[in-house]
Parts: sequence; C-alpha cells; structure tokens
Amino acid sequence: MAEWEIRKLRILRTLREKGTVTATAEALRTTPSAVSQQLTNLSAQLGVELLQAHGRRVRLTDAARLVLRHAEAVFEQLERADAELAAYRRGEAGEVRVGAFSTAVPALVVPAVRALRATHPGVSVRVREAEAGEAYDLLTGGEVDLALSLAAHAPSAADPAFTRVPLLADPLDVALPPDRPLAAAAGLRLADLAAEAWIFGSSGPWSDITRAA
Repeated sequence: MAEWEIRKLRILRTLREKGTVTATAEALRTTPSAVSQQLTNLSAQLGVELLQAHGRRVRLTDAARLVLRHAEAVFEQLERADAELAAYRRGEAGEVRVGAFSTAVPALVVPAVRALRATHPGVSVRVREAEAGEAYDLLTGGEVDLALSLAAHAPSAADPAFTRVPLLADPLDVALPPDRPLAAAAGLRLADLAAEAWIFGSSGPWSDITRAA
C-alpha cells in the first residue's frame, strides 16, 4: 500500500476518533481544508461515500467503517514493524552471523549466546563452523558479521577492513627430554628452540601457530 494511501486512512481513522474535521486537523497538525481534500480524494479513489453531514459535524458511513475495519490490520502490522525497527536500532533485535572454528563453538560461542539471550532475547545468533583461516574470508565476503579465529591467521591490526578484539591467550606447552640443554632453562621461548627437531602435526591451525611463533 502506497504511503499516501496510508496517510489518507490515518486521517479517516483520526476523524473517527476526534469527531470533527477541525479536531482532526489539530491532531494531525494540518488544516481543515487539507483534511477535507484528502478524504474527498480517498472517497473518489474507493468509489464510495465515506462521510455524511450530521448537523455541524460529519459522521462516518458504513462504507467508511468497513474500510477502517480492514485498515486496522494494516495499522497493526505497521506498528509492529515500527516497534521491531526501533528495537533493531537499539540493538535489541536482529540476527548476528558468527563464523568460528570447531573448538571455539562450545568454549566461546555457546556461553556468549546464552548470556546474550538473557540480556537481548530479541537477538538471534546463527553460527557457521569454519576453519580458522576461512573465517576471515567469510567476513570479507559479508557472509558472517563476526569471526572467531586464531592470531596466526589474523590480518594486520592496521587493516581498516577489520576490528580485532583479543579474547584470550591459549597457552601451549613444549615437552623436552630431560637431557636437552634447554630443558631446565628459565623463561624459555619457542624461538630458542627454532633449531631443534620438532614433533607436531603437519597441518592445521596449531602447526601454523607453532611455525609463526
């Protein structure tokens, strides 16, 4: 339904509530002549008489009441839409699409969704499982709104296309034979072991993290 048609129906509904053209014009902050013109146009458009003279006032016809009865469903739907849009603007409604690697879903996403339901029940979350490196591709392509990934796969913090928020640091342990020279060293760094022979998975995010470290 066009906006101008809705406006005319609102005028007719207000006239039903206020009883006079003058009161309707005051309520809508317009002029009586503008109200009369809009209602005349609506009557011509619908092909029925909407008003009857009743002394110095006007009275709605049966046709007008029939039109308003059907128009109420439109008004109710518009009011619901306005309320939902207002909630959306306040961050209280809508959908958030999250891309996360498999171990992050139960550890980080699920607790966050539970907390969100308590504070923002109108917000729904759709989770898509993605490898750590794939999450940024999904984010760039607009397929997710939020990506949980690993630092080894993260773009530069200076990249204006992304906003990075560190969530946690996951410690990694290095096991050394007791007879190795560095086994008892204090403050050992992975870089100190760069020349050593390593045993770790040949693929996957943790291998990438180890190589980067």
